[in-house]
Amino acid sequence: MLFVIHALDRPDAGDLRAETRPAHREYVAGFDVALGGPLLDGEGDMCGSLVVLEAEDLAAAEAYAAADPYAVAGLFERVEIRGLRPLIGPDG
Repeated sequence: MLFVIHALDRPDAGDLRAETRPAHREYVAGFDVALGGPLLDGEGDMCGSLVVLEAEDLAAAEAYAAADPYAVAGLFERVEIRGLRPLIGPDG
C-alpha cells in the first residue's frame, strides 16, 4: 500500500537539514520510495519533506518515518502519515 509522509521542519532548521542530508539519502535508498523530495516555502527554501512510500501497513510507514535520520535528529516539527489510493497516474 502507498503512504504519504508529510513532514514540516522546525523553524530555522536549515543547518540541521544540510548536516543530516547524506544520512537521510542513504537511508531512503534502502526503501521502496515512489516519490519524494523537499517541500519549499514561498522563497524557495526547504521547509519540509514529502515521501510517497510503498509499505506493508501503517505501522511499517510509521517505523520508516521514525527511523529516518531527519526525524532522529529532531528536524521535524510535525509529521503526518496517511494512506494513499491513487486514482490518477500510472497506478490510477
